[in-house]
Amino acid sequence: MERGAGAKLLPLLLLLRATGFTCAQADGRNGYTAVIEVTNGGPWGDWAWPEMCPDGFFASGFSLKVEPPQGIPEDDTAMNGIRLHCARGNVLGNTHVVQSQSGSWGEWSEPLWCRGGAYLVAFSLRVEAPTTLGDNTAANNVRFRCSDGEELQGPGLSWGDFGDWSDHCPKGACGLQTKIQGPRVLGDDTALNDARLFCCRS
Repeated sequence: MERGAGAKLLPLLLLLRATGFTCAQADGRNGYTAVIEVTNGGPWGDWAWPEMCPDGFFASGFSLKVEPPQGIPEDDTAMNGIRLHCARGNVLGNTHVVQSQSGSWGEWSEPLWCRGGAYLVAFSLRVEAPTTLGDNTAANNVRFRCSDGEELQGPGLSWGDFGDWSDHCPKGACGLQTKIQGPRVLGDDTALNDARLFCCRS
């Protein structure tokens, strides 16, 4: 499902005010310039803490935490988490993993990488539209665009539709923040609902 045309580039200070993440942490330590988001994220849950690549590292790959289909009458949650794999230049052996918060279900996939030292610069979420009669899953999958134009689609599930692409980071992404619905015990769990990426200074 697509909610609105295009995606917007959020002023960094608005996000920092909403999450309690200070300007000193954001601009002074790592030089983040903006935050990009998509328009079709799920409605449930709360924004967790941002997690950032170390100084000088950019996100070159990603992996997903996905719960496989559970079948009727079990509760499906689909995509539960996103990890960014940060690298410095073209040396994949020198990597660092960041993931913000993730849901409780599923297993982590093997990472998918941009080629030749390219970085992740934009993303699109596959989200199942809310339903009042069935099992809600919210975010099911994600695809990323690399700085060389290559597109990488994650090994998530197929419920819902991919929305519009986010805006592009000028150089590459270096941080992640996720919106997670916690376990509801007797209710319908959806786990990961939405995500944001932090853009790095070029």
